[in-house]
Amino acid sequence: MIQEINTKLIRLDKNKIDKRYFYRFFKRLFDFLVSAIALILLSPLFLIISLLIYINDQGPIFYSQIRIGRDGKPFKMYKFRSMVTNADELLENLRSQNEVEGPMFKMREDPRITPIGKFIRKTSIDEFPQLFNVFTGQMSLVGPRPPLKNEVAAYSAYDKQRLWVIPGCTGLWQATERNNVGFHDMVELDIEYIEKSNLFFDLYLMLKTVKIIFMPNGAY
Repeated sequence: MIQEINTKLIRLDKNKIDKRYFYRFFKRLFDFLVSAIALILLSPLFLIISLLIYINDQGPIFYSQIRIGRDGKPFKMYKFRSMVTNADELLENLRSQNEVEGPMFKMREDPRITPIGKFIRKTSIDEFPQLFNVFTGQMSLVGPRPPLKNEVAAYSAYDKQRLWVIPGCTGLWQATERNNVGFHDMVELDIEYIEKSNLFFDLYLMLKTVKIIFMPNGAY
């Protein structure tokens, strides 16, 4: 669908994005309030999921990973652990089975995923600890997926436009196509989100994400 992405001209105006003070102020206020309330209300669910993960293999409950945020700033992102404890070590042996083009790695039947991990990934519950990242301002509730450092190393100037805003727990790509499209289409969806972004659009994508929890899309 998307051809010759790397040859495209820069599509967004970074100066214009940086000067959206009104939107950014209220987006941050909304993120802070909603993440604080959600962390309190979801605490029973956090406890249940934590117990299930621990019972599965007595390993760590949470998984942290360095991701790249707005303007290339690294931060530690948190998730519920959905894979075996040595998943990162096993990755190199699986790279040849990557099912998406571009810098990302995705594998539908990834052998590293635990039984409870399959459920929390399918329903996106594994992403809930990112509410801590939202609360501290490292992430937003809505925005582009925060990439890994090695992924960004392979980005073109066009791809790097998705790093011009704070990354999010969900976004246009996550709430619509997700793993049904490849890397370049994801970039296009992220740039489309940045172009259209406003408080009402953010709320719309959040509602679509809540629906995914009960009616999962292409997550794996």
